[in-house]
Amino acid sequence: MEPDDSEDGGGFDVDDWTRLTAFTGKVATLEDVQARCAVFALADTTDPKPIDMELPQPVIWWEEDGEQAAVAVQAEAHVNAEGDAMEVLGLILPDGGSAVALIDDVDLVDDTDPTWRDLVARAVDGADG
Repeated sequence: MEPDDSEDGGGFDVDDWTRLTAFTGKVATLEDVQARCAVFALADTTDPKPIDMELPQPVIWWEEDGEQAAVAVQAEAHVNAEGDAMEVLGLILPDGGSAVALIDDVDLVDDTDPTWRDLVARAVDGADG
């Protein structure tokens, strides 16, 4: 992800999400995050590797406050201190914010998915209001 200094603050809507730049091909470092090229860099994990998946990827993220539209731009597999494998996604939200989610907490969707489109539209309208 390149830094985005445009008026929209780096967010997206249903028609322009494909312009988001994915972070692929390697595991992110703290320097990548500081340069705003990656969403996250995990420490205290072992055997990190990028996940081979098509990015950017529209998703519906199931978080504490309910479902939220996002676009995955980073995907990595890590093993935590307990030895459990984790598949982690870096997400961009419609308002330009970012989040980190486990792949188990998202539904991978297509940009024609009516729920995803509605969630994006509501987030964009809410940001305008």
